[in-house]
Amino acid sequence: MQTVNISRVIKNLLFFIVFEFIFCTILGIYLVFYGPFTNIKETFVTSAMTTLNHKYLATMFLSQAEIDKIMKKNQTQILSEKENQDDIIISNTSDDIELIDIKTNKFKGYLLVISNPKRISVATTSNLGKGGMTLSQIVKQYDAIGGINAGGFVDPKMAGTGGVPVGIIIENGEIKHKDDTQTYDIIGFNEKDILVIGEKYTLEDIKNLKIRDAISFGPALIINGKPMIVKGDGGWGIAPRSAIGQRQDGTVLFLTVDGRQTDSIGATLKDIQDILLKYGAHNAANLDGGSSSTMYYNGQVINTPSDILGERAIPSAFIIKK
Repeated sequence: MQTVNISRVIKNLLFFIVFEFIFCTILGIYLVFYGPFTNIKETFVTSAMTTLNHKYLATMFLSQAEIDKIMKKNQTQILSEKENQDDIIISNTSDDIELIDIKTNKFKGYLLVISNPKRISVATTSNLGKGGMTLSQIVKQYDAIGGINAGGFVDPKMAGTGGVPVGIIIENGEIKHKDDTQTYDIIGFNEKDILVIGEKYTLEDIKNLKIRDAISFGPALIINGKPMIVKGDGGWGIAPRSAIGQRQDGTVLFLTVDGRQTDSIGATLKDIQDILLKYGAHNAANLDGGSSSTMYYNGQVINTPSDILGERAIPSAFIIKK
């Protein structure tokens, strides 16, 4: 009799736990999409719609018209400003590198401060166009001491190979990849080791600018010391992030913020912009984020990538040469 009672209690307890889980899940979904918490819903939608693989999390519950309305409302408003490259006077050419922990009540991240911009270059997977490599593999392949993921890529069959870049990749003055388009967005360095950030550059523009290393991504976050996001949070929701910046003395900043984790939910573009402003960035831009966000330094991955398998295969990186 006692055995039967214990069995019944266990069954009832399991039923209660399952019921509570289902109830809380349904209630949570209802509150996010149909409750009074507008900011939560908008953050959820912008986060889902700016990822590569998880747009369904929004489209399952909302019409395309409502999604479009939310995305338009949260669209980044960017100041129209061109870099004044004369602002950058490269005076700090020591080989100092500093790793700084970034912590808030929402996320944790890591900032690499690299004094000498001559040490920064683009590096690519050995099988560019077909298969990517992890950041740690790319760094080791180039015998570098550190790096951060850089440009974006397409994943036609959701295979996660990371080998097909978008836009343009320039490595040591050589165009390693370019899409079949007339113009390119670029984030990179010219022959004077100045960070160049811009949109819709033609190949002639790139040649005239004497770009030595560059990838395509964005948006710009800081130009000439001014924040580019002047309204809202950037419109890309909360996610793992990577970014690059440069101080007026030439010092380069690599920033990675973890996301999709219990102790670090992720950051908005404005969060990233504000961190880089705090640490003196005069020009800065957003790099590929999400599962790609990875930082490597001194023989180890510094952050915790959000991909369940660990480091994700990527096509390109900004590395720190020895």
